[in-house]
Amino acid sequence: MRRQSRAVRGWAAVVVAAFSLAAVAGCGGGGGEGATEADEGSLASSVDLSGVEVTVGSKEFTEQVLLGKMLVQTLEAAGATVKDETKLTGTPVVRAALTSGKVDLYYEYTGTGWINILKNTKPVAGSDAQFEAVKKADAKNNIVWLAPAKANNTYALAANQDAVKKYGVKSVSDYAALAKKDPAAANLCTASEFISRDDGLPGVEKTYGFKLPRNQVKQLDFGLVYETVGKGDPCDFAVVFATDGQIVGKKLTVLQDDKGFFPAYNIAVTIRKEVYDKNSADYDKLFTGLSKLLTDKQMSTLNAQIDVDGLPVDKVAEDFLKEKKVI
Repeated sequence: MRRQSRAVRGWAAVVVAAFSLAAVAGCGGGGGEGATEADEGSLASSVDLSGVEVTVGSKEFTEQVLLGKMLVQTLEAAGATVKDETKLTGTPVVRAALTSGKVDLYYEYTGTGWINILKNTKPVAGSDAQFEAVKKADAKNNIVWLAPAKANNTYALAANQDAVKKYGVKSVSDYAALAKKDPAAANLCTASEFISRDDGLPGVEKTYGFKLPRNQVKQLDFGLVYETVGKGDPCDFAVVFATDGQIVGKKLTVLQDDKGFFPAYNIAVTIRKEVYDKNSADYDKLFTGLSKLLTDKQMSTLNAQIDVDGLPVDKVAEDFLKEKKVI
């Protein structure tokens, strides 16, 4: 308890410093200038948040910034005045911003909330059960978790196109069978952490009943994994994050986790209860409608438009929301 309290105070200090620096640099802020307007018949046009002022946050990496911009534009289109505080650095900073009232809402991952934020040591099996567990536990902190998306940015095994065609692998069970029959063909590229973690390769092997010889496991910097497996040199299989844009860019196939080993990291809006209670029906309507559009494939495609094609994140968010009639 004391350790948690110190951590919270530490996060609060970090977030105050981060916001101070943003103010000095003239960063953050937003709202007002070029506010998004809703098209007739869109989801946002059916909600009236006129007079509501909210602050949206996000972490600093591509998917998080994209999700943050979606929230900003959707809320603006519904009539709210929105302060854009996306691109905060890391989970501790954005979470402290939420609990201290510096931001009112942001998209978080269920597994991150359960393990990293709420300090549980083991994930809850199954996406629905994991969501319900973190939602119930975080209610004690006056944080509300809204309906999750199907998009699940968890670890996954992926294969390049040649390997899929040659070996016919579609699932992790298929991969396990290949590893037992021909370990050299199942060569795997991954970052070092995955090789030893209980929720990494040892756990995959135990769950699926195989043991890949460690001379068939190539340890690489995580940033190089996608490039190498895309080329098939030195590996045809790799450990990836399921919604990474490079999956699309390198034309990789994510293998189905048919025994449900990997922890759930579904994305869901987290919002301060004080803010949520004032317009709960409108927020439920807006963000349930938005989140149900976010699948693994959809997020990988959108992330690729930014990381692979180089499109601006604001434009990618706006084009998607317009196409899906959210705004």
